[in-house]
Amino acid sequence: MIGTVAAVVRRDLLLAFRQRADVANTLLFFVVVVTMVPLGVGAEPNLLRAIAPGVVWVAALLAAILSLNRLFAADFADGTLEQMLISAEPLPLIVLGKTAAHWLVTGLPVTAMSVVLGVMFDLGAEATATLAAALALGTPVLSLVGAVGAALTLGLRGGGVLVSLLVLPLYVPVLILGAGSVEAVAAGLGAAPYLLLLGALALFALVLTPWAVSAALRISVE
Repeated sequence: MIGTVAAVVRRDLLLAFRQRADVANTLLFFVVVVTMVPLGVGAEPNLLRAIAPGVVWVAALLAAILSLNRLFAADFADGTLEQMLISAEPLPLIVLGKTAAHWLVTGLPVTAMSVVLGVMFDLGAEATATLAAALALGTPVLSLVGAVGAALTLGLRGGGVLVSLLVLPLYVPVLILGAGSVEAVAAGLGAAPYLLLLGALALFALVLTPWAVSAALRISVE
């Protein structure tokens, strides 16, 4: 099982490395959205510290949605996806490997960049660490839940708009918990309840979404 997931992750990472521009565009989009906000609202430190968690998380959601189209589209176009469906390996494991690779090229860079952005918004060390921890727990949920939407809209005209409409309502709890964890630290409260709930959502998505994505892929291909 581990070997199957690792092989799929390695394959998708190699493909992403060959399409570095697409990966860079997602990260660049995230950084541009976050850095443009101070230009619009002003550089007052207290205001920037107050809005930083929400701004970073909204940018992370939009960046995740922007990258969902390439999760299965290339494999669907060249027939690789059909080979995956009839493979002897369990399809949920293949899906898990593909979503893990998606997180490594989107969620992980966003999480790492959040440390720099926390400094830019004048967040304290504890608030910045909480922001990074929340993104580390929440961005896998974005990839897993987003994979369901990407699979359901695979091959449809205007699929990018449809996947946004499908996954955005499901992203709202992650957004609330992620931003709330940093706000709790800023208010002198503990972030542990928020982070535990994010971890629970990640485990819940890890268990259920590979099966849901597998079923959606079979429907889309048929």
